[in-house]
Order: sequence, then structure tokens, then C-alpha cells
Amino acid sequence: MIEKNLILLIISGFIVGMLLFFFSFFFLSKEPKLSRLSFLLYIFGGLVTILPLLAYHLVTYTKLKRIETYFPIFLRDLVEASRGGLTLTQALKTVSKNDYKELTPMIKKLAAKLDWGISIEEALLTFSKETKSKLISKIVASVIEAERFGGNVVDTFQSLTNITLEIDRLRKERAAFLHGQIVTGYIIFFVFLGVVIAIQKFLLPGINTATPTLIQTSSTTLQQVDISSFFKNAFRDIIIIQGLFAGLSVGKMSEGNIIAGIKHSLLMIIIGSLIFTFLSA
Repeated sequence: MIEKNLILLIISGFIVGMLLFFFSFFFLSKEPKLSRLSFLLYIFGGLVTILPLLAYHLVTYTKLKRIETYFPIFLRDLVEASRGGLTLTQALKTVSKNDYKELTPMIKKLAAKLDWGISIEEALLTFSKETKSKLISKIVASVIEAERFGGNVVDTFQSLTNITLEIDRLRKERAAFLHGQIVTGYIIFFVFLGVVIAIQKFLLPGINTATPTLIQTSSTTLQQVDISSFFKNAFRDIIIIQGLFAGLSVGKMSEGNIIAGIKHSLLMIIIGSLIFTFLSA
């Protein structure tokens, strides 16, 4: 239900965002006095378009992380139940009564399929596809290979539980280690933003006053150009590009997924664009 609502929100946001873009482009951008309002509408239209899509990706990503977090706990409980003398089907029925959050319905389906006589290979393959996790798919593939060659499935689950817990521990250590790099990424971006604003606000007006720049508007007419206004749009675009790639880099370093960097990019672009727009007025 949540995913369906998010999809409807994505479609609605895209339509509203496109309407704002067209209105700003055809009616506001041609008026110099309304250039700031036009730019703010571009930003707002982009937010309306991107935020629902970003929310969908974040919900999906969060769900996947919770599934991968509870999967080692499920494996550990399954091994303990099997060691107690239960068959694999009986152990699955037992542990399916526990709460593993988003993983619980999938575990109940897996137990039901084995109870109906479906082979363990087919049931596990369906289970791994439902989770949409590469880590779980690799673990399931290892279990299937062990079962094909006559290995002890319970012992395989035990070994894979230890491996999964170790991977989870390493991920947490990596995130803690890279926390300082994330802070550094934000500091670098805001230092860059401050330098650009200082150039736009203080350096370019001084240059414009000391050495006026003239352009030829016709065969006989020369017109003085305001260097600050001339470079304003270029600086704004540079800030957006810097925010985009800096955010993606921060997300990739912190969580190992470039999609996770979208929220950092969006935050940097919004804050940087608004600060530059108002301080460079």
C-alpha cells in the first residue's frame, strides 16, 4: 500500500513539477525583474519532481537494509531450532512465529511452501527473489549448492550465519570510520560556497568599478556590462554541479550506494542555491 501511494505521488509530483518548469520558462524567465522568482520556481519544481522519487528509493533502500539486518538473526534462530531436533520445515514453522519485521511474511511463505511439499531449492529461490537482496541471494545460492551435493544444510546455515554477522559488523565499522569523511565533505562544500559568494559579492564588483567592461550592442553603440550579473548564473550552476557530485560522493563513501547520496546532493543543492541567491542579490 505504501509503495502504491508513493508511485501515485511520484506521478503527481512529476506533473506539477513540469507545469512549474513550463510556467517559469515561458512567462517569468523573459522578465529580468522576475529572474529570482523564476529561479526559485525552478528549484521548487525540481523538488516537487525529485522528492517523491527520492522518497520511494529511500523507502525501498531502508526496507532492504532492515531485511538484511534481521536475516542473520533469522538464520541464528533457525539453526538453534534445528539443533534442538526439529526438521528444517518444523524449524521454519517455529521461527516464523518470531518478529523479523519486513522479513516475517517472507519467512512464513517459505515455511508454508516447504510444508506443501515444494522442494527446498525452489522455495529458497523464490524467497531470495522476494527479498531483492544480493547478499541473501548469494547465501541462498550457497545453501542450494550444499543441498545438491549432499551437504548438511543446518551446518551450512550455521557457517553462513557467522559470515553474515561478520559482514554486518564490518559494515558498521566502515560507516563509523567514514563518518569523519562525511563531515569533511560537507565542510569542503560550504567552504567552496563561501569562496564563490565572496567572489560574487566583493571581488567582481571591485573589478567592475576599476575596469569597466564594454560590449558592442550595435555598430556604433557600446554598453557597459556588470561583471557580477554576468557571472551570477555561471556561479549558480557551478554550485549546483558541485553539490550534486559532492553529495553522491558522500553517499557512496558512507553507505556504499550511490542512491544513498541523492539525499546529500539534494540537501547541498537546496542550501547552496538558496544561500547564493539571497546573499548575492
